[in-house]
Amino acid sequence: MGGCAMRAHIRRAAVPAVVLSLALLSGCSSGDDSAGAAPKQEPAAEATIDPADLPSEEPSSSASATPAPVLKVGETTEWAYGETDDTGQNYAVKTKMSVSVDSVRYVTPAEIDAAEPEQGQLVELTLTLKNVGQAPADVMLYGMTKWEDATHAAQDATTLEGVGDGPSLDTTYKPGQAVTGKIVLDVAAKGGKVSYVGTEDPNAEAAFVIEMPAS
Repeated sequence: MGGCAMRAHIRRAAVPAVVLSLALLSGCSSGDDSAGAAPKQEPAAEATIDPADLPSEEPSSSASATPAPVLKVGETTEWAYGETDDTGQNYAVKTKMSVSVDSVRYVTPAEIDAAEPEQGQLVELTLTLKNVGQAPADVMLYGMTKWEDATHAAQDATTLEGVGDGPSLDTTYKPGQAVTGKIVLDVAAKGGKVSYVGTEDPNAEAAFVIEMPAS
């Protein structure tokens, strides 16, 4: 009996020891797993943006746009004449031209022996162009004029009558040279404005603009 009681006591004493051993092994295994795991990622710091680094809301081209001079009948203004290189880039001003609007006359086809206008109204402009700069300028008005008003979008105003009677305004102007001539345009209505768009300036919509009389 004494031997059996001793063996039972030993078994009972061994059970806590086994539990403790398992607990220690579990703790060590847990520690090893955490040591081998990837380090915990800390949240990235929130980036700050300098307003100066943001792109401008306004297109750069608008900031550098070249406004076209505007004139009425009886007025004279100057405009810059320039050219691009053979690749169509690197625009540079070469000389200055002046334009005078000597008269504007709305006409019928019968008055100038012309065909019926497609847009609805023929108008005869008498202009004086002069080279007031230091280099030659090749000016071509034919096919380079547009007309528009508050209700009509810009339209090509070219007619088959072209430059009309008299000297041609489409020529090469050497410094100091001038020509007074006529161009006949086809417009949708009286008034509005005529723009000469024969410019190679990439930042200009027109070389000059003429405000047309209402009658």
